[in-house]
Amino acid sequence: MALKQRKSRAPKPPPTCALGECMALLGGAWTPNVIWHLSAGPRRFGELRTDIPQISAKMLSARIKDLERKGVLRRRLVASSPPSAEYSLTDLGQELMPAIHAIVAIGLRLKGERPEAGGAGTESSASAQ
Repeated sequence: MALKQRKSRAPKPPPTCALGECMALLGGAWTPNVIWHLSAGPRRFGELRTDIPQISAKMLSARIKDLERKGVLRRRLVASSPPSAEYSLTDLGQELMPAIHAIVAIGLRLKGERPEAGGAGTESSASAQ
């Protein structure tokens, strides 16, 4: 005898599925890590490589370009010798931080750790892939 299919009690998602839009933004490899490290202020490419030592230069470059295209971060050319660029979060990027902090807190709970006072997690926990 087949089981009767139950009706879903979850509210209907918005027509464009806001959850899918947000997850598409955060879903790329290393994306949350790049956003995390830019949350404290502008960083140059080399500084981000130091912040996230496990990421390759090619992958970091791809993540930066993708996040810039999506409006999460901005690139500012710095008049220096040699010329360099500085990356910072846009307002949209800053809006993502509470969600990233919540994900880190849940991840720590799943690992059996406690979040540090004053934040939802540690820098190393956000950098772990």
